[in-house]
Amino acid sequence: MPSAPILARDARARARRIRLLLFDVDGVLTDGTIWYFPLSAQRLVEVKGFSAHDGIGIMLARRAGLLTGVITKRVSQSLAARARDLKMDFVRQGIERKGEAFAEVLREAGVAAAEACCMGDDLVDLPMLRACGLAAAPANARPEVLALAHFVARRPGGAGAARDLIEFVLKTQGKWRAAARGYL
Repeated sequence: MPSAPILARDARARARRIRLLLFDVDGVLTDGTIWYFPLSAQRLVEVKGFSAHDGIGIMLARRAGLLTGVITKRVSQSLAARARDLKMDFVRQGIERKGEAFAEVLREAGVAAAEACCMGDDLVDLPMLRACGLAAAPANARPEVLALAHFVARRPGGAGAARDLIEFVLKTQGKWRAAARGYL
């Protein structure tokens, strides 16, 4: 694991403009493992494990006035519950074309693409990563994603990568101390 995030030369300038943080789920907010548990002989439920560190990071981002959300290819009740608990502004599940969903969220949020940050880890995330102002990846993202990212977290997906990104954005914007007030 790198000792510090990997930053593109203009990552800080890009981070200063961010008003919206969007995350892929499997491989970013989770470690990518998908658990299936039987409810009956014919029905399974999909369960995901989420990092508490990322959850607190999302809460801090919201405290700092940033919008948050997820765009994911899979559909999961576990994710719906987690997004509801974290009061995420945008939850898009079952999305085949993430670039189109990204554009829709921008319109709904009233945010320009340059003011949006997306974190993804795999090929399906490339359209939204190419379109956003700050493209981010967990440390264990696929090579094509790492090559495109302006910010690569120290940690892998599901183990604090989203928190690394959120702290970077909030500290760059000078919002970290106010958002974390009461905890520090």
